[in-house]
Amino acid sequence: DKDRSSALLAESLEADLLVIATDADAVYLNWGQPDQRRIKAASPVQIAEYNFAEGSMGPKVEAACRFAEGRPGSDAVIGALDDLTAVMAGTGGTRINTNVRELEFHD
Repeated sequence: DKDRSSALLAESLEADLLVIATDADAVYLNWGQPDQRRIKAASPVQIAEYNFAEGSMGPKVEAACRFAEGRPGSDAVIGALDDLTAVMAGTGGTRINTNVRELEFHD
């Protein structure tokens, strides 16, 4: 899987940031439901409590968690390719980091 391979490569290169660019603007809880919520930040442990579609966001979340756990304190971000500046700056997308204390949502 390309996401897992990217995480493994980034970890082996001792990168400080893993960027997973996709069509979605962030990772969502309850995607496609009336109560969907866009995750701003989570720790690997927090986000692992939820299930994400295997053919969609699941591998991306798994890869981001693997990278964050392998490089404690480093960010893995998931967000839209056309919004990478905001995703990398932490104002868009979803950030996964071992230092996140509470699940955070975008407004």
